[in-house]
Amino acid sequence: MSLSAIAYARQNHPRFLDELKALLRIPSVSTLPEHKDDCRHAAEVLAADLAHIGMENVRLIETEGHPLVYADWLHAVGKPTVLVYGHYDVQPPDPLDEWLSPPFEPTERNGNIYARGAVDDKGQVCAQVKALESLLAADGSLPVNVRVLLEGEEEVGGEGIARFVASKPPELAADFALVSDTEMFAPGLPTLCVGLRGMIYTELEVRGARTDLHSGMYGGAAPNPFIALAQILAHLKDEDGHILIPGFYDDIIPPSPEELAAWRSLPFDEEQYRIAEVGAKQLVGEAGFSVLERTWARPTVDVHGIPGGFTGAGAKTVIPAKAVAKVSMRLVPGMTTAKSFALYKEYVERIAPAGVDVEVRLIHSGDPCLIPVDNPYIQAATRALCEVWGKETVFIRSGGSIPIVGDFARHLGLPSVMMGFGLPDDGLHAPNEKFNLRNFELGIESLIRFLEEVGR
Repeated sequence: MSLSAIAYARQNHPRFLDELKALLRIPSVSTLPEHKDDCRHAAEVLAADLAHIGMENVRLIETEGHPLVYADWLHAVGKPTVLVYGHYDVQPPDPLDEWLSPPFEPTERNGNIYARGAVDDKGQVCAQVKALESLLAADGSLPVNVRVLLEGEEEVGGEGIARFVASKPPELAADFALVSDTEMFAPGLPTLCVGLRGMIYTELEVRGARTDLHSGMYGGAAPNPFIALAQILAHLKDEDGHILIPGFYDDIIPPSPEELAAWRSLPFDEEQYRIAEVGAKQLVGEAGFSVLERTWARPTVDVHGIPGGFTGAGAKTVIPAKAVAKVSMRLVPGMTTAKSFALYKEYVERIAPAGVDVEVRLIHSGDPCLIPVDNPYIQAATRALCEVWGKETVFIRSGGSIPIVGDFARHLGLPSVMMGFGLPDDGLHAPNEKFNLRNFELGIESLIRFLEEVGR
């Protein structure tokens, strides 16, 4: 164990925090074209930082979208090679009026740092880079071989990095991947995420007449795409939350009895979750499954938006020519994106009401994954986290999706260690996103310990 690296990290923590703040000030919103230059600026800042700390072969890799950042250090002869992954892009900050401080002016309060991207994922990327810096500065070397790959399109589907990984370039040759884009189950509880839900994101377009029509002259004879769309959406799930797409559940691999028992032992208060995290008067979902099962191990169908028609002030009695809905599905281990999308598409086309045409478009997708907990890198992470946090490490799944984890496994044969330091109430993608300052500090120390442990 490199006590000197830990000491270096502690001594330089104020500077580390200042450098994180500088990165957070860059509005690298990947989905908005007006922030294209900001995304490149964030990539250039990270590349400069990696070069400054002693990483080698640092460069930007151009994609059709925002650039990738690559760096390596490959002098640990006979030691494993880790591929360190993170993303520098962020979600849009809207709605702006709900932020207590400006989203791109990082602000400390209540032991947290508040800014868009604070925890997702700039704070955690910064923790990775500062762990590498601490080891290189204190020891003059790294305990393992390291390749770094950072992307700028995770929040918009990660198509650029997906194509790059699928090409199996030699600079990604490694033994495992380290992903810090997840959260701890509870404050102070060291956590490893070993399962992710996959995702299918779609657009569902319903078309009726050739053009918008006057509802007085044509209402009652012309098809209304919004009503047809509502009827389709209403038939995707029943009132108990059960998905009605035939065959959708057929290939699910359920959690083992041992895994379910471990989940029941976690410090989870359903009522506190309902009030503090969800903020709804009642939780919903499939009967017979706990909240953790429903969010970690069951598939979903959700509607995210229905743009179109007339939504301005006053009245406009028009029957729109088309209606569109953004619809996604979360998948669980055993399910595949290709089969699940085919089942969904066939079902929607079959149940579409008379008089309309339906088009189902796949926007992006990612496979679910389940990481065996007995692999040596997970075991090394378990020991490192336990040492830093002083508690036994717990294994959880996440209801979210990190498509690159599936890409690493499918194209490169790499298992991923998902060691993240966010908290359930960090508000990622929401106003007032935050990152706990103590988690930032101990996250750096945990990553140092982990790389040392693997190097043994």
